[in-house]
Amino acid sequence: MSSKLTAFLLVILLFPIASFSQFRKYSNEFLNIGAGARGLAMGGAQVSSVQDGTAGYWNPAGLVGVKDHPEVNLMHAEYFAGIGKYDFGSVAIPIQDNKRTIGLSLLRFAVDDIPNTLFLVQPDGSVDYGSITSFSSADYAMLLSFAQKVVETDDKVVSFGVNAKIIHRKVGQFASAWGFGIDAGVQIHGTNWHVGLVAKDLTTTFNAWAFKFTEKEKEVLYLTKNDIPVRSTELTAPRLTLGGGYNFVISSSFSLLTEANFDFTFDGKRNTIISSNPISIDPHLGLEASIKNVFFIRAGVTNFQKALSDGDTLNQKKVWIYQPSLGAGFKIKNVTLDYAYSNLANQSNPLYTHIFSLKLNLVKREKE
Repeated sequence: MSSKLTAFLLVILLFPIASFSQFRKYSNEFLNIGAGARGLAMGGAQVSSVQDGTAGYWNPAGLVGVKDHPEVNLMHAEYFAGIGKYDFGSVAIPIQDNKRTIGLSLLRFAVDDIPNTLFLVQPDGSVDYGSITSFSSADYAMLLSFAQKVVETDDKVVSFGVNAKIIHRKVGQFASAWGFGIDAGVQIHGTNWHVGLVAKDLTTTFNAWAFKFTEKEKEVLYLTKNDIPVRSTELTAPRLTLGGGYNFVISSSFSLLTEANFDFTFDGKRNTIISSNPISIDPHLGLEASIKNVFFIRAGVTNFQKALSDGDTLNQKKVWIYQPSLGAGFKIKNVTLDYAYSNLANQSNPLYTHIFSLKLNLVKREKE
């Protein structure tokens, strides 16, 4: 990899953050991947039904579903044949007679061991392989969550929740950013029906970027005709998600949960089912079959887009594509293991990944 190619890759990594104080349509996209194999297997349709520790990510109001004992959730996934690594972990603690819950969620998405060959080719034209180093491009987020029940009757529960979101992004030693944002959500649960609403980046999330290059690095970037940024602020527009679900109780040991979510974005026209300026709408559909509340089978579909047909050599015909997912879960006492098989692209592109997550209820042992 030549110094010109490395300079180009750095520009690709830094270009989305190099403009000053403007909305970015795909800003902080690592926060839109998902959390927990259950939610990812259901196509991200979680806003109304999520009731475990991953609710800090999907809808903080759902954290009130963590009752009696603290809960820990862990998830790991690898994308693009292990090039991109995504990790999620959360702790949820119920307080005040199960009417309030606090939570902490941590996320990391990173591409590690990126070769830095800026100095591979020396000024005299010789090649120095010993000058190759490596760096990581990593995104981190910490969500501090609070949820509370506001109405609780025999046939209805209403809860609300909020997140304080701290973001840290780093591209090797070249650039780093800190950001802050607020999420807020509400859930309403009936006997078998569920409704949820969450507003992410409610107050507009920002990332304040700072760049640091040595004089030698600046010289290479200058010689390869690349701009050298100094600092910038990246803004993330609010996103609203509305969801509803219904749990069909087939028998005492079998039930089927269905859910549909709709993402409303306000940052301009997107490639979605409903695409307009300034509002676009993107649906998520999910199913979960429960057998004795021990075995779970899940499926989902999301990310509907129009794309050029693979079979059209003239590149004129467009078809609808979508992102399918499947999954399963198994619960043994206070331990739940979930699995998701998700496609990163669409139904015809074999970019699938395996996702595993573990949920543990920290039940105290009774003294004998």
